[in-house]
Amino acid sequence: VQLQASGGGLVQPRGSLRLSCTAPGFNLDYYDIGWFRQAPGKEREWVSCVTKNGTTHYVNLLKDRFTISRDNAKNAVFLQMNSLKPEDTATYYCGIGPCKWYNDYVDYGSWGQGTQVTVSS
Repeated sequence: VQLQASGGGLVQPRGSLRLSCTAPGFNLDYYDIGWFRQAPGKEREWVSCVTKNGTTHYVNLLKDRFTISRDNAKNAVFLQMNSLKPEDTATYYCGIGPCKWYNDYVDYGSWGQGTQVTVSS
């Protein structure tokens, strides 16, 4: 399965975006889901994750601006991003993997194509 990330776009600094992670025909309820991002020339880095039971973890630097949630009725996981900064510009991916207090992209899979977030005035 490949998870589908959507909801990205061009936003001005201090703006907000809500990303969605879906998997049509595949039940996400039983899996931990993580959000990662990758800027050009950089390694994919962890942003946040949510366990199948709803426990959440965040990168410390982002936890005051980003909120992860899941809606099992919609079979989706969301990433609400507020007060966006130019350094948040990246392609954002969601994947299946073990959600822990710290996460590495090598432990995750089921990547899709990602969604581009560009923060610029």
